[in-house]
Amino acid sequence: MLSRIETIPIRQAFADEARNFTPWLEQHIEALSERIGLTLEVEGREVRVGDFLVDLLCRDAEGRRVIIENQLDRTDHGHLGQVITYLVGLEASTAIWISPEPRAEHQRAIEWLNEFTPANLSFYLVKVEAIRIADSPIAPLFQIVAGPDAQAKATGGSKKTMAASEEANLEFWRRLFDAPRAPFNPFNGRTPGPSSWVGTGIGKAGVSVVLFVARKAHRAELYIDSDKGNGKANKAIFDRLWAEREAIEQEIGEPLEWLRLDEKRASIVRKSILGKGISDRDGWDEIVANLLALQERFDKVFRPRISRIQV
Repeated sequence: MLSRIETIPIRQAFADEARNFTPWLEQHIEALSERIGLTLEVEGREVRVGDFLVDLLCRDAEGRRVIIENQLDRTDHGHLGQVITYLVGLEASTAIWISPEPRAEHQRAIEWLNEFTPANLSFYLVKVEAIRIADSPIAPLFQIVAGPDAQAKATGGSKKTMAASEEANLEFWRRLFDAPRAPFNPFNGRTPGPSSWVGTGIGKAGVSVVLFVARKAHRAELYIDSDKGNGKANKAIFDRLWAEREAIEQEIGEPLEWLRLDEKRASIVRKSILGKGISDRDGWDEIVANLLALQERFDKVFRPRISRIQV
């Protein structure tokens, strides 16, 4: 029997933004990451910017700063100013503004910022709702109201110029996303962005398969960052996979790089292909085929193992 989704007042789930919602988001940042397609790692909460405090400071997969400003009420001009102040003050590349009730005026403001600011800056306005199915626990649901639009940035060329590398990335990922669905392309129907990586979930929050393209290389990796606390669970997942290394590499069909990264929270299992990358435009079709083949093999080999690991 099917059940209906029930929308719950956000403050029934989180009574206070600073004491309840922001700490929850810090510990469950993957819920937002997966929704907006950015790999985020929290660096700090209530980080000082002059006389102000930004709710969350994060890093993306390329090490660039991302600021997150939360509201549990209707968006207002004050928070819009804070978003811009924090982005500039912390030299961040991405700003994410979360509210249960985004105003249309602020949606247009975020769209304007995405169109007319430099191509290396991105702004998101995200609506948060609390939902419940039957008697299930209340869960937050994120929805992008406004975000960086590659087409808008491209057509704004009379006012700003997209970096050449980002333009090439966008064109490359569009080719990969539009590749035929058979035998395996989980990106069909998605909208590409100008970054050097794209990722998909693999059945466990915080664990994903990420594809990268650089100037003279491309790679696929299993990125393990399920534990946002001390990272012990990430190392436990890695160690369980490492114990099956020979079988995994036999199923993948080639050796892999196993990066436990004891000095960091996340761990990585990677396959790199050197010599051909974004600068080799004539070889893009070959690179696309390589990456989609690796995506398929990583998903097939790691997904069932990840689902069996309980940590």
